[in-house]
Amino acid sequence: MEINKQDQMNLAFLKAHEMVQNAEDIKIYSHIDCDGITAGAILSSMLDNLEKDHEVEFVTLDKLDSLELENELTIFSDLGSGQNVDKLGNGSSNILILDHHPPLRPMVFDNHVSGNFLELNCHYYGIDGSHDVSGGGMSYLLAHTFGFDDLSWLGVLSAVGDMQNSMSGKLVGLNKEILAASVQNKLIATNNDLSIYGRQTRPIFVALSYFGDVKLPITNSRTECIHMLNKLDIPTKNGKRARVLCDLTQEEKGKIFSELVRMLSKEVPQRYIKHVPKLVAGESYDFLGERKYSPLRDASEFSTAVNACSRHKHPEIALNVLKGDRGLALDEMDQLALEHRRYLAQKMEWVTEEDRIISLENLQYFEGSEIKSEVIGTVAGMILSYGDWRKPIIGFTPVGEDSEGIKVSLRCSRLLAYDGIHFGNIIRKVAAKVGGNGGGHSVACGAYIPEENVDKFLNVFDEYLTGKI
Repeated sequence: MEINKQDQMNLAFLKAHEMVQNAEDIKIYSHIDCDGITAGAILSSMLDNLEKDHEVEFVTLDKLDSLELENELTIFSDLGSGQNVDKLGNGSSNILILDHHPPLRPMVFDNHVSGNFLELNCHYYGIDGSHDVSGGGMSYLLAHTFGFDDLSWLGVLSAVGDMQNSMSGKLVGLNKEILAASVQNKLIATNNDLSIYGRQTRPIFVALSYFGDVKLPITNSRTECIHMLNKLDIPTKNGKRARVLCDLTQEEKGKIFSELVRMLSKEVPQRYIKHVPKLVAGESYDFLGERKYSPLRDASEFSTAVNACSRHKHPEIALNVLKGDRGLALDEMDQLALEHRRYLAQKMEWVTEEDRIISLENLQYFEGSEIKSEVIGTVAGMILSYGDWRKPIIGFTPVGEDSEGIKVSLRCSRLLAYDGIHFGNIIRKVAAKVGGNGGGHSVACGAYIPEENVDKFLNVFDEYLTGKI
């Protein structure tokens, strides 16, 4: 009798459970982004609860080939499936991969590897790793086999940090099941809310000025936002304190929703109008253990704070906060988040005021040599509303101090993705044609290419998009 895919996955998680149970000396390698750091925090918390000696190290993908495995069990989380980590094994090493990226290897692979090797990847079981489960989600599902459902909120944070809710505005697939466990354990409250960043911390007129990637009369204009709120009879203050999105009543949010839908519908072609409500509203996730008006209360804001730590090469600070430190580590995270915001504001100004956005037929780009490679994608996303939302925007900058090639980051309006365009797949193909590699999500992706091939990359990409946009 053939075992169905759900049962196959359950059996694989039981095998992973045994590998952890039987090991006394464990090393975790995890990816250095929000999903990876949160995945590392889930596994580390699980091993703390099991009283297992372990270390956590956050790495970039290019460092994996040079690792030497010295521990009884090595766990790779949110990476490993797309890299040849099986080659790192030796006779005594046990390797466990928990990943959601497309795998290089077929599922039955044990017999080719020395030592004990188990790759747990959602793709083997017909589950989409772009929207249905994150790396942190895969790590949580292992923790769940030990009964640690109090870590489920971290699985939700991973998914939001990995933009898994970006297309539908809500969590789907296994992410939805992990969310249900969090709600049941009273760790998260979920609501249908406006898709405006800064629900807990940004004055509503400031938050509105950053809304969306389609240029509107209110875009980047706090004055216009205040005027809009006054027209809708929505107060911007509670006494002396500025109101934030979470202070608004459902009626007030309804008024803003209707106004944003009206404004957007005037700016986009007819075929996109049916998608406009998905741009304006979606699910929000409140972490009930965090205080109101804290950036840790809202999943989107918390994930940004984790990303600030990773972008500035301090993932250990985020790890400590994710594992419960609300003292020194949180102060350090707040400081990094502040520096991160200042840095982004400076670089946005540098790109926009210097008129650095250059438009080709099907795409727009800027040369960002003064921007760190870790944040070039964030800057690209933030300046999308300054350019032409109908075209993807690409930023590129040298990698490292020794210019070890060029980092390319692409961002686009979700409306283009609703058209069925997947830029992650496109950038992978184009990068390969110019001697590089790339990939990612439909609306946010990146590549590494040789410095001498930037012009060729842009030309090939522009040509590839002819007739698609």
